Amino acid sequence: MALMLSDTYDALIEAGASESKAKAAAQEVAALDRRLLRLEVMLGINLTITLAIAAKLFT
Repeated sequence: MALMLSDTYDALIEAGASESKAKAAAQEVAALDRRLLRLEVMLGINLTITLAIAAKLFT
């Protein structure tokens, strides 16, 4: 099931893109958004663990 950002889709349609191209582009933007969110979560976890290890080593 493909997730699509409706605001992006609507903006592309309004700008003159065809429905199929606007839908595909909105789905790609949504997929990129999900990937970036996962990276942010992984970075936060990594930073937390790194700081915990550093605190344990130097205190």
